[in-house]
Amino acid sequence: MLRLGRREFGPHEPVIMAIVNRTPDSFYDRGATFGDEPALARVEQAVAEGAAIIDIGGVKAGPGEEVTAKEEARRTVGFVAEVRRRFPDVIISVDTWRAEVGEAVCEAGADLLNDAWGGVDPGLAQVAARYGVGLVCTHAGGVEPRTRPHRVTYDDVVADILDVTVGLAERAVALGVPRESVLIDPGHDFGKNTRHSLEATRRLDEMVATGWPVLVSLSNKDFVGETLDRPVKERLIGTLATTAVSAWLGAQVYRVHEVAETRQVLEMVASIAGHRVPAVARRGLA
Repeated sequence: MLRLGRREFGPHEPVIMAIVNRTPDSFYDRGATFGDEPALARVEQAVAEGAAIIDIGGVKAGPGEEVTAKEEARRTVGFVAEVRRRFPDVIISVDTWRAEVGEAVCEAGADLLNDAWGGVDPGLAQVAARYGVGLVCTHAGGVEPRTRPHRVTYDDVVADILDVTVGLAERAVALGVPRESVLIDPGHDFGKNTRHSLEATRRLDEMVATGWPVLVSLSNKDFVGETLDRPVKERLIGTLATTAVSAWLGAQVYRVHEVAETRQVLEMVASIAGHRVPAVARRGLA
């Protein structure tokens, strides 16, 4: 059972996490939700389309202008409070690696801390424990936040992913983070080249076999772009194909830009797997 905020999810229940970037320079939308009203409209649309989690980020993942902890908090804390007020039942996640930002957003009502940089600030897990919120434990290959991998190598990338993410998850629980609220994430593109991310996808069932719920953040990423030689705005089909494979292999939470399309893919895979009945069944019955 996965428990986040006020919600509980069964082992075969896919969960969509919608991305809301509070940044002026995000790689995908180029700041489309930097302003409060566009961002709130995005939350409303995502919830209507089936997102259970809203993931709010105040710093883009890639290199760029420095964003201090104070500025990151300015971009996220008030917004978290407003989303909490307007959408009391939605699960609010904040994408941050900083403990001080995690503390501030938890005070404002966040339910989940999405640490995409692999525990670079060990205090973030302590914050999650103190507030009783969830934590995403990600493999980032040991790179510094907001840096790109350069000729990174692994003897076995999936073995490294398992060692790091399970270790972070067990540490979080030992600190007091509720076990049912801890997820692990292979960290596609983070500290990895395209072949590493493809292998992590192909062997995702090994992560699922650990028993920890698996989150995947695949949406329009560079490994999809390089695999198909497509620019950012032409990666949806590749993203959805990767989503279908990940769903078949047992991933549970999907961090995405396109909620409606992802929901259809997840529902179709769940029905093929026998975990969901078709929405209608008329063919051959008339």
